[in-house]
Amino acid sequence: MRSAATALSLLALSPLGTLALPRGSTINTQASRPDRDLDGAVWKSLISKAARVKRQSSWDPPSELVKPLHEVWDHTVESYNNGQWDAFKNYGYDIIVAAEGKLNFCVRWDSSGSVTAEQRNAIEKSLQANVPKWTDHLTGFMGWPYQNVSANVVGWAVSDASKLQGSTDNIQVYDSTADAEGIPECDPRCGRFFHQDSDYSECPSGPEGRYDMSLWLTEGMEGGAGGDWGQRVGSEYFLGALDAPHIWLHEFGHTLALDDFYDWLPAGQDAFIMNAGSSTEVKEFDIWMMRDWWRNLASRYV
Repeated sequence: MRSAATALSLLALSPLGTLALPRGSTINTQASRPDRDLDGAVWKSLISKAARVKRQSSWDPPSELVKPLHEVWDHTVESYNNGQWDAFKNYGYDIIVAAEGKLNFCVRWDSSGSVTAEQRNAIEKSLQANVPKWTDHLTGFMGWPYQNVSANVVGWAVSDASKLQGSTDNIQVYDSTADAEGIPECDPRCGRFFHQDSDYSECPSGPEGRYDMSLWLTEGMEGGAGGDWGQRVGSEYFLGALDAPHIWLHEFGHTLALDDFYDWLPAGQDAFIMNAGSSTEVKEFDIWMMRDWWRNLASRYV
């Protein structure tokens, strides 16, 4: 069984082809690409611009986006898992469909401090407000099966239960499970990343206790990471950016299979959330890249 710490086979940190590592593989991602999202420098000095996005029911991107979208998809096909991009079955779209449009998050509190009930409530509300900044733009698009995608926090992993101030009656508390590095981890028996066949029979609280991805909040972290396991950002950062956590939005884009653009840029595009450090908002180009993924995966479900 892989821990989330040793299985960061992420779009955020590695070339596209590495997301679909065989189960049991490990990779030292902390050191593999120090220039990637984990380096908080790419997020400093951002210029915010208003996004212009309209809903679409078919593949009809604006004319100025046709060429760069084609370039991105060609790059994906050429570099992703030796061309077998469609072999992987745990993209964010697969996770959302398996969850029937209701995403359950488990928070990994990787911090020396405590967290109040009010802060926990604010974190859940932030996820509820920010997941739709991506997924609402799939509504009505080429058979996407959900009018909206909800987000809820169902559990917290902590080194000591006393770090969770206030009532914890409505959440599962994991204070005895940790990854190989000793970092608090939500029980793998209940996690989608560890049970992509949706078999949660070993989860102590049963299938209803499952979590679909982790929100990993790490003290002092300035950058981020993201993949099919969830997203990782700084705890102080996230609590200070609840309304518009741009780093988290970028990392959720990786959960949706979108790549980084540290080494190249598609024609005419430079300011969009997946080009780290260039935008604080999900832009039209980001949304059409997401839609391109869905139109290529939709035959799995529609």
